[in-house]
Amino acid sequence: MLNNRLALLLVTAITPMLWGTTYLVTTELLPPHRPLLAAVIRALPAGLLLIAITRKLPQGVWWWRSLVLGTLNIGAFFALLFVGAYRLPGGVAATVGAIQPLVVMMLSTGLLKERLSTRKVLAAIAGVFGVSLLVLRADARLDMVGVLAAVGGAVVMALGVVLSKRWTSPAPLLATTGWQLVAGGLVLLPVAYLVEGGLPAHLTLANLGGYAYLTIIGSALAYALWFRGLRALGPTDVTFLGLLSPVVATLLGWLVLDQRLSTAQLIGGLIVLVALVTAQLRRRPTKPATATPALIPATAGRC
Repeated sequence: MLNNRLALLLVTAITPMLWGTTYLVTTELLPPHRPLLAAVIRALPAGLLLIAITRKLPQGVWWWRSLVLGTLNIGAFFALLFVGAYRLPGGVAATVGAIQPLVVMMLSTGLLKERLSTRKVLAAIAGVFGVSLLVLRADARLDMVGVLAAVGGAVVMALGVVLSKRWTSPAPLLATTGWQLVAGGLVLLPVAYLVEGGLPAHLTLANLGGYAYLTIIGSALAYALWFRGLRALGPTDVTFLGLLSPVVATLLGWLVLDQRLSTAQLIGGLIVLVALVTAQLRRRPTKPATATPALIPATAGRC
């Protein structure tokens, strides 16, 4: 059973690692200053693709539940994420977003009746500290709107993660994932049009390749693995894995863009990994005390 859980964690960890690659794809391959368009293209086509594959639509309460979960996990989250990223200096939004495991733990105690673990709380705090060392810059200045957007993004996705565990869909995983991606994309579509306008007049092959990567790898595959992990594991265990995203983004910046890694960043990355491992540890079940067999009276069984 332990091996099965470890395998599920490793497979689910692929998702935040894939999300970590989207930073490089966005900055190097996509048109500049069109983050909401990227979010729509990342969500809506991926959702339609999964629905076409599964050929299954929501039924009953899952029409509105898909809308709620898609808005929280994708639509509202992406919008707030990009507002925070644009209004805050590099690293601040990621550091604020690292509070998500703490928020998930608090929500899980109320909505899922999970016990709050001191070890996991300390691991979550260490994770925030590690991410701050990894991505935060000394000259970073705070913008209140940006901070509120980053906090809001962490909260709405945390709520979406917990509700995804509370509301288990009877439909196949790919279908449920597709419903949420479509719902999130439709919520984002009018916002993107009002803020950024229509499609760019010219798209290069690099642009198209970047959008295709975000749609197929960054969303369809990544979210399917993410929601699969949520079905089988606890929401707190899964959300801790999200701390891998800034780690992967930083490593790719070093490997691909020749960005330097400072000693503080290396220490931060190590702290994040230790926090992840600590959060996933399980207490060994205590062996029940061997009961002393009761003495059977000599008259037992006699009439």
